[in-house]
Amino acid sequence: MPTEQPHDGPHRADNAFQAATGRDLESDHEKPRYLAYQRELIRPHCGRTVLEVGAGLGEFASEFTGFDRYVVTDVDAGAVQKLKERFVDRPEVEVQQYDIDGTTTLAEPVETLVAINVLEHIADDIGALRQLSRSLTPTGNVVLFVPGYQQLYGEFDRKVGHHRRYTPTTIAATAREAGLVVDVARPVNFLGAFAWWAAVRKGGTKAPNPKLVSIYDRFVVPVTRAVEKKLPIPFGQSVLCVAHKPG
Repeated sequence: MPTEQPHDGPHRADNAFQAATGRDLESDHEKPRYLAYQRELIRPHCGRTVLEVGAGLGEFASEFTGFDRYVVTDVDAGAVQKLKERFVDRPEVEVQQYDIDGTTTLAEPVETLVAINVLEHIADDIGALRQLSRSLTPTGNVVLFVPGYQQLYGEFDRKVGHHRRYTPTTIAATAREAGLVVDVARPVNFLGAFAWWAAVRKGGTKAPNPKLVSIYDRFVVPVTRAVEKKLPIPFGQSVLCVAHKPG
């Protein structure tokens, strides 16, 4: 039952990160196996230059390496400062304050945009995707990792400002409405859906429990990875969508 990654959200103040995630800037709930699984799913769809929006504390980017240029961003000024400190020794990493709700666009476009648990915080998700696409090269692609299935929507979703959870069908429709061509739209983290339903939907969990997250990461994530490499799954805690700009 991994909690979401930090993200760009609708907030504009310096405490946007805490307000949108329920975490402060000093916390770093470790879930190395789950993060490794996310990187494994996302890496095949990335080009040599990448923009990650809503990078928060840089947990995902910390071991996502081998790129010519990697731009990490967040709307929160405190998170941006933490990112600068974290990646000071990685010359290929650029850190920027970036608001996907506004008019921010990279001066030098990238081949791939990665948004992990970001889009669900934006009321106008179609408009946000259109805006994000302006930072891509003409044939660039978008990799979206979003919370899955409205049946799992609970108190934690409300607390962190989720407007919705997605299915493969709804995230694909959103991408197409934004002018993108969809390549992949599928559920991931099948076992996590059951844990999330029990803890958040039925249990009413309002904040991440670091001990439970650690236990889940250690024992359940390896099983999830093994199963999903071999078998198609009908639903999951999250949905992966990959789309590209039409040539």
